[in-house]
This record gives sequence, C-alpha cells and structure tokens, in this order.
Amino acid sequence: MKNNLLPLFLISIPLLFFSCSGKDNQSNTNTPTEEKPQLFPDEITKFTPLQENPIFTAAKEGAWDSGIRERGFIMKEEDGYHMWYTGFDKYDENRMLKLGYAFSEDGIEWTRYKDNPIFSESWVEDMMVWKEDGVYYMFAEGRGDIAKMLTSTDRIHWENQGNIDIRKVDGSPISEGPYGTPTVWVEDEVWYLFYERGDLGIWLATSNDRKVWTNIQDDPIIKIGPESYDKYGVAVNKIIKYQGNYYAYYHATSLEDWSDWTMNMAVSPDLKTWTKYSGNPIMGENKSSGFPVHDGEKFRFYTMHPEVVIHYPSK
Repeated sequence: MKNNLLPLFLISIPLLFFSCSGKDNQSNTNTPTEEKPQLFPDEITKFTPLQENPIFTAAKEGAWDSGIRERGFIMKEEDGYHMWYTGFDKYDENRMLKLGYAFSEDGIEWTRYKDNPIFSESWVEDMMVWKEDGVYYMFAEGRGDIAKMLTSTDRIHWENQGNIDIRKVDGSPISEGPYGTPTVWVEDEVWYLFYERGDLGIWLATSNDRKVWTNIQDDPIIKIGPESYDKYGVAVNKIIKYQGNYYAYYHATSLEDWSDWTMNMAVSPDLKTWTKYSGNPIMGENKSSGFPVHDGEKFRFYTMHPEVVIHYPSK
C-alpha cells in the first residue's frame, strides 16, 4: 500500500494466542449488518493510546532511517519483542528503502540493532513476519509494490526468495501491476496470502509450497466501500484468530488523494467470507499500518506509520 507521501516530502521523515507461529497462534459483505456483540469484543476492538507515545521514531537527519514508513511488524517471543521496520533518508521513488531491526524487552523501550540496516540488497517495505518450524518468513513489498518473500533463521540475516508468484483460479498469472501489502496466515499446512492491488480491494490466494499461490476467486474478498471510511483504499495489516473467529485488521481511506487513513476490522468464520465491523473505523488520527500483538495477558495495538504508537485495551 502507498500511504500519502506528501507529509514525507514536506518534513523529510516522515495469535489460537499469539506468537506469529502457526502452531502458537499467529468475500466481504459490503452491506452493513447488525453483528452480535460477541463478534467484535471490546478487548480486540477498543484501544487507548499510551500517554508517553510515540515509543519509536525516525532517527536524526542524515541517518539511513531518518524516515520510517508504511507497515513494520512486531513479534513477541519468549525473550521479548522484535521489530522490523522500513527506513529511508529523504524519500523519493529512486531511493532504496532498507530493512531495520530493533529489540525491546517490554515492547515499549526499543534499541536499534547496531549493524542496521539488516537488509539493503533490494527494496523492502510494508512487511510482516510469520514464524513456522523455526524459520522466519517475511512477506513484503519490493519496488513497484510487487510482493516478495524473504527468509531468516535468526531474525537478522535475511535471504531474498524472490517475487511471489500469484495465479488466477484457472492457473494463469494475475494481470500485470502492483500487488502489495502481503499478509499471511497459516493453518493446517495451508498458507493464506491476503494482498491488495492498488489498495482497491483485498484478494486471497493459497499455497501448500509457498512457490505458487492461487486465488480462491479472482474478485476481491474484501471490497472498498460502500461506506465512506474505506471508499478509496484498503489494505490488510494482520489476521488474528480469537474465540473461534478470524479478524482482519486493515487500514482504509475515505479520501481520493489518500491523505488520511483509519484503522478498521472485519470478521470471518473461514478466512474467505468477511463482514466489516459496523463500528468502523476503530481508530483515526491518520494512524495506519496497525495490528494487535498479544503480550501474554491482553492485546496491545501498535500503529507504525510514520512513527510507532502503542495502544492498550480501553476496558
């Protein structure tokens, strides 16, 4: 997804419960429906920001990460919290966007890795990470909003596995053009890949080998609109499973110029059929690229662009 770039030019910066492991955790009806209250419980829907925010910001001017942008990702493991983020210095379309890493014991106070950036061989942004059988799989955008996959066994050293090969239902390649904000869920040895095309809808493809991904249908499973809050753009940030349902946290915009974004939710019984929350948006103030992280007791909610802000359940 592409957040509004104008502020970046102007200021030259800008989960069953959860690790991101499949073992531990980790078509939309656009007509509003009246959900039963338990479909969207308060503990995963209503959040309040910590007073001491932001908890992580861009570095000083001239640093490789004097700006941070789009979706980064935070994973909690036994030793603490691990963050990957996209950094750049004075963004333009020819600038290489690089991958940074930071660690925190409590998910609030962060220390940048001393040898950042950890990956600068090719463009990496808008990433998420899934851990499976001891391997970390990063799904990210490369240049031109083309989805790619990287792998690591230590969170720091990453190998580019190339662009993601997505096929239509009939097995033919999807049409040319961007396909970004890749978001993965893994269950029963099936990998589910949610992706957007120009932020104009969310598609779903599945794979058993992570080499070829096939659409479950060639139309979006979550469409833009008809409500005003997501009329001009949508992109999924993370999927969680909670109390037997799947929840997609996605950011959306009501403006044609993409100058303002909100955080929103949809629910599904099967990862394929989605119903948007009638109380959307759940978060405003141009906060985007957000997702929940379970800390062992409750869900926290982090937004990542253009700085990292933490929120706690309101009740």
